[in-house]
Amino acid sequence: MKKWFGLLSLCLLGLGLLASGCTPSEVASGPDAGDASSSAVSSQFVVDSEPEGAIPVGEARQSIQDEEAVTLVGLIGGSSNPFVDGLAAFTIVDAKVPYCAPEEGCPTPWDYCCETDAVKDNIATVKLVDATGKPVANDARELLNVKELSTVVVEGTAKRDEQGNLSVNASKVYVRPE
Repeated sequence: MKKWFGLLSLCLLGLGLLASGCTPSEVASGPDAGDASSSAVSSQFVVDSEPEGAIPVGEARQSIQDEEAVTLVGLIGGSSNPFVDGLAAFTIVDAKVPYCAPEEGCPTPWDYCCETDAVKDNIATVKLVDATGKPVANDARELLNVKELSTVVVEGTAKRDEQGNLSVNASKVYVRPE
């Protein structure tokens, strides 16, 4: 079951990136993106105060339309590897979906393996993009100083595909203190 859900999550993440126009030639590079120091790039996206009006991922999946401005809150997770290597992209899950507690002994509680049905309606892909809309070619973990189950508030533009999947081209990220 874990393998199936992990594969499904990776497929959804890939579809979200494809649906929002990500191709290798469209990845941000140069002095304003991948070649810049992580701290310089990070300062473009990380904000010190939480954006107002954040809505949970599940609610956004029900109400947000394509190209609509959106501010989401969620926990990084949804698969055994919620991060996209080489890009500032990851998946977030609505906080209402429970994950395994540390005392349960689950090595990857962020994959929500016991809640696969709930996750599919409460997950979104987040992709940091530069001013031209190109994905940022930096690892999100390093760029944002986040890990699995970090709570983030992201602000950006919603992208919807034919299956109803939600992705956000994010311009701002606030990482809630643990």
